[in-house]
Amino acid sequence: MYIKTNSCPVLKTILLVTLYLFLAGSPVVSAQETQDSSAVLRIANLVLNSGNFHLQDESGRILDTLAARSSRKTDLKLVSPYNDWRYWNGVLNLAMINLGKILNDRRYIDFAIQNVNFGFDINTYFKNHYHGENKWEFPFGQFFNMEELDDCGAMGASVTEVCELDPQERFRAYMNKTAEHIRYVQDRLKDGTLVRSFPVKWTLWADDLYMSVSFLGRYGKFTGDTTYFDDAATQVINFNKYLFDRCKGLMTHNWYLDTGKPGIAFWGRANGWAMMAQIDLLERLPENYPARDTLIALFTRHAAGIAGYQSESGLWHQLINKTDSYLETSCSAMFVYAITRAVNLGILNSRFAAVAAAGWQGIVSRIREDGQIEGVCTGTIVFDDLRSYYLRPAPLNDIHGVGAVILAGSEMISLRSK
Repeated sequence: MYIKTNSCPVLKTILLVTLYLFLAGSPVVSAQETQDSSAVLRIANLVLNSGNFHLQDESGRILDTLAARSSRKTDLKLVSPYNDWRYWNGVLNLAMINLGKILNDRRYIDFAIQNVNFGFDINTYFKNHYHGENKWEFPFGQFFNMEELDDCGAMGASVTEVCELDPQERFRAYMNKTAEHIRYVQDRLKDGTLVRSFPVKWTLWADDLYMSVSFLGRYGKFTGDTTYFDDAATQVINFNKYLFDRCKGLMTHNWYLDTGKPGIAFWGRANGWAMMAQIDLLERLPENYPARDTLIALFTRHAAGIAGYQSESGLWHQLINKTDSYLETSCSAMFVYAITRAVNLGILNSRFAAVAAAGWQGIVSRIREDGQIEGVCTGTIVFDDLRSYYLRPAPLNDIHGVGAVILAGSEMISLRSK
């Protein structure tokens, strides 16, 4: 696929900045630019110590899984959010598996395996006590309410990887259900692009590229059924068609069918989801897959655009092209992970590693000694006013960023080892 650039001055600036990074020859590894594994391990070990697979009753009594399943109480709560069943827990599971493999440390892999098993063991208790509450405020609400892509895609991806390590029929059944939802239940445009029915019919969210492709690519590899690769490739190509702004070199957060126009915001994490989805798929596609070169070109174009907006600190902004918006950690981690993974796989030129190394330095400055992370934007829907993006809070250790930062750190460890 040939990607034509236009005469947009902003795009020219992005390309010139990226070219400078390529030609500057900055060393990938130096004492000033890298950290040892301590930063990422502070986070991962906090997860290990806090994710205790227990529940708590109204009196404060802690119950293990067996006691909770047999309890008649109706108000049990999770002790740790690391053990819930949300899309960010799916990313966390994948990150812990990746870190464990890179470090050859089973503790992190075993956490992900136990986390998925815990969800299957305990979700029935919550399902039996669910009476139509908001699923986002109800433990394991997304386990038994498979309505949108973010209910099942990321967790389905983590279940698929866990199933390769701990094969169980109940995992396969969940994977099959996820595949059926994405392929046959989720709303689509006439050209097959996955969309949501809100905030208006139909709205395309950049976030959903990850919420679909992260699973489709893994499931295609797991089953050997290349039609899942085909669907994933279609999503990447179509999401780029609707959302990618050639002038800015970025994706808008959303696109509306009723107006035929994109949303107003180049939101950081939305671009991060899209970047991670693309590298997830490229990693799993056969070398001779027909659309592989097209997909690489789209990913490279996006990475070049992202590189042009990196701040002096190494981090990226909440609104990527708005330097008066706050520096945001989760999108920065997603960019660092996707770029570093692509360099490690030989998909991106190794000189992109300079961008990733600078980004990782910025991220490390946000990791506290106790492993908590600063500067992560909380959950965010699509907005039609920029002010709402500017004002989104960034609570300490918001779980939206935990898995992404671990992924970024583990890939930097892998890069340095080479």
